[in-house]
Amino acid sequence: MPNRRRIDYYFSLISPWSYLGHAALHDVARAAGAAIDYRPVRIFDLFAANGGVPLGQRAPARQRYRLIELQRWRAARGLPLNLSPRHYPLDIALADRVAIALVERGEDPAGYVADAYRALWAEDRDLADRDVLAALLAGRGHDAAALATADGEAVEARYRRNTDAAIAADLPGLPGYVVDDEPFWGQDRIEQLQAMLAEGRPPLRGG
Repeated sequence: MPNRRRIDYYFSLISPWSYLGHAALHDVARAAGAAIDYRPVRIFDLFAANGGVPLGQRAPARQRYRLIELQRWRAARGLPLNLSPRHYPLDIALADRVAIALVERGEDPAGYVADAYRALWAEDRDLADRDVLAALLAGRGHDAAALATADGEAVEARYRRNTDAAIAADLPGLPGYVVDDEPFWGQDRIEQLQAMLAEGRPPLRGG
């Protein structure tokens, strides 16, 4: 029996694009029988290494165009999305590390990640607040002890390794989906990811 294909899912909960692609990615993986490996990333370190620019440093035209694209994709994906969340920008590191902690504890982070995206991007909740994160964990049946795990050095080391791997995969930003070392950057590449999985073709190389 062939090995199950795996999708390395590079994301940060602070990315609205990661949120917009989350459910669609899972639909594609489920249809293809592929597994998803969750790899939260320090997004600003990725930007610095691979040429991305934080939102506040982009030209005004690019910032305005981003808002148009977010509205287009909000409609296309059928998801609620607040263009100006009350708690944004924020320090997302702990919320991202909680997802890593769940993986380290042998638990499926999918539900927590989905709820955390929605909390920030649709419900105006503060993902830098430990009580909010504890409530999100409890809502999915996870022990709040995952927060203590998230504070540990092992999880921080995994966060750094994920970021290094995203940089090495040549991802300019998030979300990124990597299959057999072929990168797909952006939730608007999910359909191309779907085609690759359906065709079973070998991965493309950048040279």
